[in-house]
Amino acid sequence: MELSTTTCDVAISACGKCGVWEQALQLFRVMATSNVKINTITFGAAISSCEKSGEWEQALHLFSTIAQSEIQANTITFNATLSTCEKAGVWEVALQLLCKMLQSSTKPDTITFNATLSACERGGQWERALQVVRMMVQSIVETDTISANAAISVC
Repeated sequence: MELSTTTCDVAISACGKCGVWEQALQLFRVMATSNVKINTITFGAAISSCEKSGEWEQALHLFSTIAQSEIQANTITFNATLSTCEKAGVWEVALQLLCKMLQSSTKPDTITFNATLSACERGGQWERALQVVRMMVQSIVETDTISANAAISVC
């Protein structure tokens, strides 16, 4: 069977859902060495596989390799990485990613800010959380129940 981007993307996603992030990353590496086209969906699936297993450092490493490729990070890859930071409680990294996103041409959404808020909440960083809420308002991104609960919980 010949490997295709779509087939590999689905397999990487399935690995993530089954909690076998190592196999997801192995398939990702096979794609790179087999000249199978890697795209933002591939990166998002691989990062999400790491996120589902709590492998935030692996997810960050994958995210950093996007810049070395011809692919541009998009809202999905940023959000997948931010979600990993949220679950790991690494609020400093989440804030760095949010700032990087705001400086890029990638537009943040409610998920972006909610993940960052939740990371600040887990880290007990109420002042930082309030800064994130201000950024959210300045970016004209709609808040939701999750945003409000995270902002309230951190205080």
